[in-house]
Amino acid sequence: MNPFSNRLQAGQLLAEQLEEYAGRQDVAVLALPRSGVPVGYAIAARLECPLDILLVGKLGVPGHEDMAMGAVSSRGVCVLRPETIALLDIPPDVIETMAQRELREMKHRESAYRAIRPQHDLKDRVVIVADDGLVSGATMLAAVRTLRHEHPAKIIVAVPVATPDSIAELRAEVETVICLQVPEWFASVAQWYEDASPVEDAQVMKYLREAAQWRLPEEAGAQASHHGASSSRNNAPAARPS
Repeated sequence: MNPFSNRLQAGQLLAEQLEEYAGRQDVAVLALPRSGVPVGYAIAARLECPLDILLVGKLGVPGHEDMAMGAVSSRGVCVLRPETIALLDIPPDVIETMAQRELREMKHRESAYRAIRPQHDLKDRVVIVADDGLVSGATMLAAVRTLRHEHPAKIIVAVPVATPDSIAELRAEVETVICLQVPEWFASVAQWYEDASPVEDAQVMKYLREAAQWRLPEEAGAQASHHGASSSRNNAPAARPS
């Protein structure tokens, strides 16, 4: 198994596995900021569908933040890893403090993102949830459990790389999981990218701003119907590095 060039390329490869959803008016891509946004952008551009976001924060073990003891979404849905918490004897008040801190930070970032991309109505849609990779899978699990409250028709998890345990857990939660590479074990998602540079808020907002300018099939169709036109041309661009 070879690493991906970057997150955009990984998203383009995932999009090839999702071609059956291209051009459909009932499909949306939901990316997990920040690292999942380039992946989601590439998928949405290829499939010509809306790009939205859902913020989820990892709850790292105190002093070993790369190790997840859980995750919390910006809408308050929390997933914990009891085995990790018990093994390291992490007190409940520490977990609560960390969760509240993550929530405050996410609310601040979400307000900036939503100024560019208002929340999309996901009811009765096929929603493709994208991230750049899964180790524990807690963040994606929190995302899909949050998304259930939006009543989508179907949830598809799409990630370039993930551990076997995270894939197995998610298959019990969602209708479809698409993953390009499933190594037996790895410590960090970054090791599966030649360019794993951190994705900053400014880049997230740039992707959202560009996606907001796309003329999608549902919008083009509505405009054509309004003007009595027989057809319209979609101008969603192919994903490209930035």
